[in-house]
Amino acid sequence: MEEISEQEWKIRLNPEEFRVLRQGGTEPAWSGEYVDTKTAGIYACRGCGATLFDSDTKFDSHCGWPSFDQAIPGAIKYIEDRSHGMVRTEVRCTNCDGHLGHVFYGEHFTPKDARYCINSVSIKLQPAE
Repeated sequence: MEEISEQEWKIRLNPEEFRVLRQGGTEPAWSGEYVDTKTAGIYACRGCGATLFDSDTKFDSHCGWPSFDQAIPGAIKYIEDRSHGMVRTEVRCTNCDGHLGHVFYGEHFTPKDARYCINSVSIKLQPAE
């Protein structure tokens, strides 16, 4: 993907999208449009449109954010996050480096034992036809 300046991102994204995708923010729990969505389709990065998650991997974790147990291979990059007094794994779009959320392991929600906790404002559902 071409290099996009932060000024260009401010033009392309609304203020909340910019705060989360470009500044690593988090939307309030239970506020996102995809928390309870069951629609079949593909979830893409709201910043660049890259495919990130298939709706078949979405599950109800009751954490307040959309949760997936698997990402599309190669779509996500993983970064150690030591903020907030803990060690977590931040997930970002491989294509545009947009902040998506975090991934957690060892919670046993699904057989894949992963919970990608993703901000709705970071993704866009492309419904199946």
